[in-house]
Formats: sequence, structure tokens, C-alpha cells
Amino acid sequence: MKIGLAVAAADALPSAFVVLRDDLCRCVDRCAALGYDGVELALRYAGEVDVPEMKRRLAATGLEVPCISSGQVFAADHLYFTHPDPAVRDAAVGRIADMIRLAAEFGAKVNTGRVRGIVREGETVEAAAERYLACIGRCADVAEPLGVELLVEPVNRYEVNFINDCAEGLEIVKRAGRRCVKLMPDLFHMNIEDASFRQAFEAARDYIGYVHVADSNRLAPGWGHLPFDEIFQILSDIRYDGYITAEILPKPAPDAAAAQAIRFLRAGLAAAADLRPG
Repeated sequence: MKIGLAVAAADALPSAFVVLRDDLCRCVDRCAALGYDGVELALRYAGEVDVPEMKRRLAATGLEVPCISSGQVFAADHLYFTHPDPAVRDAAVGRIADMIRLAAEFGAKVNTGRVRGIVREGETVEAAAERYLACIGRCADVAEPLGVELLVEPVNRYEVNFINDCAEGLEIVKRAGRRCVKLMPDLFHMNIEDASFRQAFEAARDYIGYVHVADSNRLAPGWGHLPFDEIFQILSDIRYDGYITAEILPKPAPDAAAAQAIRFLRAGLAAAADLRPG
């Protein structure tokens, strides 16, 4: 498995769950110095990335961009797939389509996250699901020819009221019926919504495209109370070999949190690999 860190530009919203806010190319250098394999770019617009310069920094450091996340599209601009206004849905699809084209430049995935939207008061879950599926299908039409995966991330009930646990995420992935649409479990949200880490991961093992990690308090792994030894073993048991990316708060300080995350994850994953049968 490879380990990534979620980062954003210096002017990212305070609500963005990233540990580093800086010039994106400087973020690459900082992550490389700490020993990460990749940087996840949390963006509001695809145009935030200077593609030629980013490619130069990646080549110089050996890092990758495994994923582009889109939470700020929802949080800052209130664009989302379940909105009743077709113009808003079109704008959300357009923003994600731009991110898909950007992701293709780096061989990255796109996390559709909270841009999936909410179930609005007075509407049904099925109405929201139908709008969502229509929008994710349009995004898949862009993503599939470019070889880009779209990630569905279950998010806890305190942030959105649609696709909260991994079972709901897996169901919507299957309903989408597109080979590029995958599930992205996030340990922070799973700790709130899923009764069993093992059951959730094992049920979705053939559909998982990416994994987010944070401890129970959204701090760096090891600074809360999640059962990481068990989680590392589960990931090893299901033979997950993709990225695990830390999406954590910059506390007590950004560099200290980022250093703790990579140190803890490297040691834990290595120990779990040593215990896995051949």
C-alpha cells in the first residue's frame, strides 16, 4: 500500500479537512520531505493546479497525485448532484468533469464526496438517488474514456443525510453500474456510521478504490482511539493494495500532525504485512 496526505491551497476553506494549506507545489515538496508517496489535492476548481509545474515537482520528488477531492465544491459553492434545480446539478457536473480531465493528467482518481448532495426537506431518498445516479452517470461518461475512477465516499450523518455508511455507499455504486465508479471508505466516518470495520470492508472488498484515514477525533492516526491494529489487519486480509490517505486536522501543528501520520501508518502497515499468510 502507498500512503498519501490530503492538502489544499493556502486559501482553502477552514472547513477543508487538510493538514497542509500552502502553494500546491510546495505541498508536494513538504510531503516528499516527510516520506509520503503521494498528495491528494483538495480543490474548489480544477484551475487551481498549474499542471506543467505540478508535473515538474512530481517528477523531481517521485511523488504521485493519487486523488483529487471536491468537498469544497459543495461546501463553498453549494453545488451538488441531488439539488432540485437542473442548473445547479449541471454546474456541479461541469465542475467535476473539469476535475476528471485534470485527474487524467496525473493518473489520479476523483473523490465525489459531499458533492453528491443531500436529501432536501420534503423529498424522498429515492428522488435524491435518482438525481445522483443521473449526475454520476454523466460524470462517468467523461471519466471512463480517460481511465479515471470516480469515488463514492460515505459521509457521516452530521455532515450530510445521504449515503452515510458503507452499505449505502456500496448499494449506490452497484446501482450506478459503471466500471469507473468505486467506493471510498473513510475511517473517520466509518467509526460513526458502520457497526463493524471488518464487515464493512469485507462486504465491499471488490469495489474499494481508495481509503481515507484519520483517527476518531479527526487527528493524525494514533492520536485517538480507533483500533488501527485491527484495521491494518483487515486491509491486509482483503488484499487491499491501493492508497490510504490521511485526511486530518492540522493539530497541534501541521508538520507535527503530518509527521505523526506517516510514521504511524508506515509502522502499522508493515506490521500487518508481516503477519499476512503468503
